[in-house]
Amino acid sequence: MRVAPVRILPVAGLLVAIAALTTWLVAGVGALTGRQLPLYFAIEGGCWTLFAAAVLLLRRVPAKAVPALVLLGTLLLGAAGATGQPDISTDAARYSWDGIVQDAGVSPYAYVPADAALAPLRPTWLFPTPVVRADGSVHCPGLRAGAVEQVGAPGTICSVINRVHAPTIYPPVAEALFALARLAVPREVAYLPIQLLGLVAVLLTTVLLLRALRATGRDPRHAAVFGWCPFVGIEAVTNAHIDVWAALLALAATLLVTRGRLVAGGVVLGLAIATKFVPVLIAPPLGRRRPWVIGLAALGAVAVVYLPHLLAVGSSVIGYLPGYLDEEGYDGGTRSALLSAVLPDGATTATAAVLLAALAVLLLLRTDPARPWAAQATMVGAALVLLTPAYAWYSLLLVPFIVMSGRWEWFGVVIVLSLIGFRSNHPWAFDGVLLLAALLPVAGAVVRRRTPRKLRPA
Repeated sequence: MRVAPVRILPVAGLLVAIAALTTWLVAGVGALTGRQLPLYFAIEGGCWTLFAAAVLLLRRVPAKAVPALVLLGTLLLGAAGATGQPDISTDAARYSWDGIVQDAGVSPYAYVPADAALAPLRPTWLFPTPVVRADGSVHCPGLRAGAVEQVGAPGTICSVINRVHAPTIYPPVAEALFALARLAVPREVAYLPIQLLGLVAVLLTTVLLLRALRATGRDPRHAAVFGWCPFVGIEAVTNAHIDVWAALLALAATLLVTRGRLVAGGVVLGLAIATKFVPVLIAPPLGRRRPWVIGLAALGAVAVVYLPHLLAVGSSVIGYLPGYLDEEGYDGGTRSALLSAVLPDGATTATAAVLLAALAVLLLLRTDPARPWAAQATMVGAALVLLTPAYAWYSLLLVPFIVMSGRWEWFGVVIVLSLIGFRSNHPWAFDGVLLLAALLPVAGAVVRRRTPRKLRPA
């Protein structure tokens, strides 16, 4: 009997089991309410346990078989994630709508979804027909968990899109991706095109990690930590969050800069920022090597992709961003979970900004420009802890840099933020666990400083 199949089969079996559990999870038990909650946690915990076992057993697989197995596993788990519909987020509905209107020649910055001028473009899966009850009230049938039910007099718009009376918030590169995903798809097709867009990003990111890990002398098997991660599969594919494309472009920009291709890296960094703004966090550790070149290239890329929209709709290109920042508590300075516990309301956002600016300067001065990933993981992770976004998928940007740096302790922050939906019911418990997760990287840094350099991972 050949040795390679014997070592591959257990990993393959675990991947099939994870795919089965993922399919079950996204089939409907993802609703975080009532009696389904223990079942949800049991299945989610099972996925994470099998994921850890699969990654550990991958170490026994021969090196030549690793890339194919990692990519096939990523495809399998991504396909499993695409069997269900988004359940705890309505973002994919907005993505789909923005793609539909763009393919019809309409700017998503110029019209809100509720605008009567766009009524001919509305598919019923995004805008179900209102039902008038006997008492005269209006019911919106078929809305999934997390959707907004617009209730009022007859003639009210029912929509699964959140904030139907607000323009889109997403930057131009994200909008281009939405339009691309819907380009050759009939309006009646629901979420699958956007989910496949997310799956493509996961596969491309995994390919980049396989190549970059090998090129930097680290084990390519670590790419499976991204491609097989249950969090990545659910948030990037099932819920189809565009953050995974921002993470892909941020990683690509980093690899280009570390190889000396500063202009190209800066351009790709600008495209990442014009996908979802947050990748600006990975920039400071890249700045040791001619920062003005990288910065001007990034700024130029942002300007180029924004210019057509700016000429078409003017200041409306900002979209719902100011309203979002206010809604999420950043304008009022109440967003940060940990800082809010020790600072007065109104002071946390400014304090977080000062702390992050100081960290950015420190990383700019001390990061090895040939290996910036650990500093990038620190920058993104610290921002997630200090700003505490209300949505778990913001952590998608962190995961590739965890993999590149081997700073596995940052996964604690990813896991805790994936449970942020429970903070409103148990704020002190959540904040305490988040504090413990934030201390893990600190402990890891202390251990590394005391470890002889020859024993440290690359």
